[in-house]
Amino acid sequence: MTQENRDISLRDAQQMVDEWIRTIGVRYFSPLTNMAVLTEEVGEVARIMARRYGDQSFKPGENADALADELADVLWVLMAIANQTGIDLTEALHANIAKKTKRDATRHIDNTKLTQTHN
Repeated sequence: MTQENRDISLRDAQQMVDEWIRTIGVRYFSPLTNMAVLTEEVGEVARIMARRYGDQSFKPGENADALADELADVLWVLMAIANQTGIDLTEALHANIAKKTKRDATRHIDNTKLTQTHN
């Protein structure tokens, strides 16, 4: 397995993004700029999803296989925002899963919209 293809933790990924930004990217964009960039990247994911799984079709020249790259762009900017605001996404994700587990312990199991089969 090459260095580029090894499994990495979320914390390692945040550190990789930080290192890249500080060396190759020169510096972080402002948090507000990164929020706008995140919105743009999520829009690109939405465009692909609407065409691949929804009712729209791809335009000539659009890359139908770009979903993985666009999702990685979203993850990249999300990690940049976390870095510049002092958030450890590993800790945040653990806390978020615990919150959802407690809050939704029976919510989805009891939801007949999810448990009834549709013909």
